[in-house]
Amino acid sequence: MKINTDGVLLGAIATQNNPQYGLDIGTGTGVIAMMLAQRFPKMQIDAVEIDESAANAATGNFAGSKFAIRTAAHLSPIANYQTSRKYELIVSNPPFFVNDLKNPELRKGIARHADEEFFNSLLQKASEILSPEGTFWLILPVKQAELLVEDAIPYGLLLQKRIEICSDLSRPVIRHIICLSKKIPAPLTSETFYIYESKGVHTAAYKQLLKDFFLAF
Repeated sequence: MKINTDGVLLGAIATQNNPQYGLDIGTGTGVIAMMLAQRFPKMQIDAVEIDESAANAATGNFAGSKFAIRTAAHLSPIANYQTSRKYELIVSNPPFFVNDLKNPELRKGIARHADEEFFNSLLQKASEILSPEGTFWLILPVKQAELLVEDAIPYGLLLQKRIEICSDLSRPVIRHIICLSKKIPAPLTSETFYIYESKGVHTAAYKQLLKDFFLAF
């Protein structure tokens, strides 16, 4: 499970005022959780992962980092995750090929594919453990993001912000980063974020966003 653009964008963009507890759902090897630990130095972060190998890797990565005392990986499906905490910040870069052709490699298939039941479990659990003022951030392809925003309403999770992600000025929107919460939404804020300004050349906004995480910037 390599570091991917979706994950680092979510880890750098998702935000909340002075969170005490954070949760990364589907943490993989723990990259997003550690980005959040770097950005929010007072936050305790739990990271949930269904794949045993990835969860073990996350545990090792956390232990070897300067965030070890504030990060913990949990091997569990999100539907079965038990906690007494209420999280001010929840993030997820979830599998997104809903009911699509399964990847022949089992572990990669688990990481990249999900059905509607998974997203219902995700929304239900997030609603249960999100604090009243908390925010739930996700990154998804456009179609899945639009469907999830609709599906979230019965769980009391309402769209607060949407960021449209484009590869460059010539390409259509490829991802939405969405922010959900239990608060009555203000007028929706929406913006567009471009990754490249030309082939192989990142935009100044991308470099600025990720300069604290990538040595190349």
